[in-house]
Amino acid sequence: MTTFDAELQQHALFPLRARALETLQVNVGKLCNQLCVHCHVDAGPNQTGADVNMSHETAELVLATLQQGSFTTLDLTGGAPELNPSFRWLVGEARALGLTVIDRCNLTVLFVPGQEDLAEFLAAHEVDIFASLPYHAAERTDRQRGRGVFDDSIRGLRRLNALGYGMQGSKLRLNLVYNPGGAYLPGPQADLERDFKARLGSDWGVFFNELYALTNLPIARFLTFLKRTGNEEPYRAKLRASFNPAAAVNTMCRDQISVAPDGSLYDCDFNQMVGLGVNGARQHLRDFDGDLVSRDIATANHCFGCTAGGGSSCGGATAG
Repeated sequence: MTTFDAELQQHALFPLRARALETLQVNVGKLCNQLCVHCHVDAGPNQTGADVNMSHETAELVLATLQQGSFTTLDLTGGAPELNPSFRWLVGEARALGLTVIDRCNLTVLFVPGQEDLAEFLAAHEVDIFASLPYHAAERTDRQRGRGVFDDSIRGLRRLNALGYGMQGSKLRLNLVYNPGGAYLPGPQADLERDFKARLGSDWGVFFNELYALTNLPIARFLTFLKRTGNEEPYRAKLRASFNPAAAVNTMCRDQISVAPDGSLYDCDFNQMVGLGVNGARQHLRDFDGDLVSRDIATANHCFGCTAGGGSSCGGATAG
């Protein structure tokens, strides 16, 4: 039994069990136009291998799964998911089914050659945009994501605002996603949202709907950063000490399934990155069955990241 499992057991929460299949989160590949120091996917522009881009054959399995399941939301992530050749096809097919579609967008992809009409495409299909922005000022953002990223992100936000995204009375949803820039937990989500709205509005004239704060998990590229700076054990200890049972009750893995570029199934994107597959025999989309809703969630010590403080998920904090 892992330390995390022992913590769950102490609070009568072990094992965590799925309770619904509402969101199908699909990682369509590691290809990205950015190279961020905190990236838990190890995404970037020069990635190689089978997981760089999901094939169209696997994208068709995604659609078949959406057609047979109880899912209400398709959550597309990467990498920069928009760079996958099947991205727009998946969006159109999922919207035709009446599903909510989320695009986890890094904003700067809007200016990649060949993506000149991307913003208009997303607006025409009423895609909910979850845009990553580490901070409301250039220095901290560029330190985490690369030189010039902040300025391009502001350009992207203005372009989306011009289409109606994030504007009062518009049905086009634009949410920001915040990750801390170092080995510390995010502050209270509501406080961060107020601060971002005030600063981005007054300094740059851009607007958004909500801000979601995510905790960096000690895996992949962020783990490399922690080791390089001597912060791995202090950070892990901080996550353990901040365990919140209320956050554990509402972890995102209880309501979703995560799909890897090759179609393999995981409880969440983080488990996907450490190779911790779903429990049971159904390990791939081709074997998908609604009975997965009754599965026990596969957990490990990195799960402390989702249960620390106010909790962390792809939809932000999970506890008050």
